[in-house]
Amino acid sequence: MAAPARRSSSRGAAAPKASIPQLPWDRVRPAPVVLVSGTETVLADRAIRLLRDTLRAEDPTLEVSDLDASAYAPGELITLASPSLFAEPRLLRVEGVEKTGDAFLEEALAYLASPADDTYLVLRHAGGVRGKKLLDAIRGGLGGGIEIVCAELKRDADKLDFVAAEFQAAHRRITGGAQRALVSAFSDDLAELAAACQQLLADTDSEITEATVDKYYGGRVETTAFAVADAAIAGRHGEALGLLRHALASGADPVPVVAAFASKVRTMAKVAGTRGGSNQLAQQLGLAPWQIDRARRDLQGWTDEGLGRVIESLADADAQVKGAGRDPVYALERMVGIVAARGER
Repeated sequence: MAAPARRSSSRGAAAPKASIPQLPWDRVRPAPVVLVSGTETVLADRAIRLLRDTLRAEDPTLEVSDLDASAYAPGELITLASPSLFAEPRLLRVEGVEKTGDAFLEEALAYLASPADDTYLVLRHAGGVRGKKLLDAIRGGLGGGIEIVCAELKRDADKLDFVAAEFQAAHRRITGGAQRALVSAFSDDLAELAAACQQLLADTDSEITEATVDKYYGGRVETTAFAVADAAIAGRHGEALGLLRHALASGADPVPVVAAFASKVRTMAKVAGTRGGSNQLAQQLGLAPWQIDRARRDLQGWTDEGLGRVIESLADADAQVKGAGRDPVYALERMVGIVAARGER
C-alpha cells in the first residue's frame, strides 16, 4: 500500500525540500504522523477523507476524533491518543494548526518524540508561519511522518487531472471534451468544480459528454452564475453587474443565476454565528468542510441583519424570474445590487 515519495506533482506546485516523503493528496497513506499542508482546502479534505476510508477498510473499529489547534485545551491530545479498553486504532484529526497556540504546539512536539501505537495523527496546516517549529520538526523526520502537499491548482492541466481523477475514482467514463467544458465553466473555484463533478456523478448513469455538461451548465462557460454570486457577495458591485450581463448574453437563464446566489447565501446563513472546527461543523450542518471554510470567508463584512435582508431579496428575485414580474433582467440587477451592498440598502 505504501507509495514512493515524490517531490512534486502535476496536480500542484512542488513542496519545500524535506527529509520525509512528500506526496500529492491522492497518494496519502497511513503513517504515525500525517502533515497535510497547503492552501487548497478541497484537496486537503479529500486527502484526509481518503486516509480515513483506507484505515476504516483495514479495521472497521477505527476511532476518529477531531481537535482544533486554535481552541486547544491542554491534555486533549494525550487523552485521545491513550489506548482504549479494546485497543482500537485511532485517527486524530487536528485542524487549524496554522492558528495554533503554545499549549498545542508544546504537547504536539512532545508527542512526536514518542507517537502512540496504532494511532494516526493528522495535522492540517493551511499556510503561514505560525506553527513553523512543529512543521520543521515533522519535516525533519521527528515522529516518522509524511507530508501531503495540497498546493493551489493554478494551471488548467492540473484542473483537468483533478476532473479525470474524480470520475476515475467513481469508475465512470467522461470524454476529454466534457472535462475541458467543466474546467472552462468552473475555472475560478476548485470547490465549485468538485461540486459540479459530484452532481454529474449523482444525476447521471451513462458516459459524461460535452452535451451532458452543456445540459447542466450551459451558459456558464467563461462566466458562471457562481462567478457573479462570488463578486456580489464580496461587495464588487460593478464587476458582478458586468459578469451578469456577459452571462445573460452568453445564454445563461435567470432562474439558475438566482439559484446560484441562493445556494451560496443559504450556506452562509447556516454557518453564520457558529463556532468550532470545520470538520465538526460539517457533520452537524450536513456540509463539506471546504463549504464551511468558504462560507466563513464570504461572511467577512456581513451582519446578521444584512444577511436576513438579502435572503428576503433572493426570495423576491426568485419569484420575479419565475413569472411574477415582467422584467427578469431588472430583478437580477436589483438582486445583485442588494447582495453587493451586503443587505445594507
